[in-house]
Amino acid sequence: MNARRPHGGIVLGAVRDTLAITGRNLIAFRRVPQLMVFTFIQPVIFVLLFRYVFGGAIRGAGTSYVNYLMPGIFVQVVVFGSMATAVGLASDMRSGLLERFRALPMARSAVLAGRTLADLTRNMFVVVLIAVVGFLVGFRVHGTVGRFLAGMGLVLLFAYTLSWVLATLGMAVGDPESAQAAAFPIIAPLVFASSIFIPVHTMPGWLQPFAEHQPVSVTASAVRALMEGGAATSYVVQSVAWCLGILAICAPLAVWRYRRTV
Repeated sequence: MNARRPHGGIVLGAVRDTLAITGRNLIAFRRVPQLMVFTFIQPVIFVLLFRYVFGGAIRGAGTSYVNYLMPGIFVQVVVFGSMATAVGLASDMRSGLLERFRALPMARSAVLAGRTLADLTRNMFVVVLIAVVGFLVGFRVHGTVGRFLAGMGLVLLFAYTLSWVLATLGMAVGDPESAQAAAFPIIAPLVFASSIFIPVHTMPGWLQPFAEHQPVSVTASAVRALMEGGAATSYVVQSVAWCLGILAICAPLAVWRYRRTV
């Protein structure tokens, strides 16, 4: 990275710094292909397992199970994929890379924004691959192309939101192994106590209020309704509200933590 401040003003300079950090993180990710393979293989296993092993015993809510499952898998992919943000930032902290970035005349926001944008790009690639797998195993979209793209856009908005949550966690922990260990107990209940794999009404009564209204379920239901062509407005509004609320809290918190830690 060039240590000289780019011309064009503070805003343009911050954008250039962010894009430079984004490119750096994408190159680093490309150099660890096993991470991409794991990120892709895990959701494929879930798709095949629930489609062909459990699919006959599980019914979707008024639709074929594969059409119920796939929108949830899209959300699951980005939820588990967000752990890479915490691990990546914690690794950069331990290696001293963040301190070297701070010594450069660059925007302070670029490090975190670049990391989250790089992870958003990675999530986009993985979601597209999983969509291809879904179509191969029988997934079909009954809404319009516009609604399908809107569903994918909502998945990516949720992915970007979670990246800031995990960025905050990664900055707080500062160690990649600890970051992964700390992230899983937060992520796992949100994934498995949700409507990703089964309808909420099949869960125990005491669990249903949490499962129905937590952000993973709301987003999965919104994406499912968009792709099935059903009534989606309520779920979409709730999902976007969750995303904006989480971003309003976690993005400033992550930046504050970065300034205190580095």
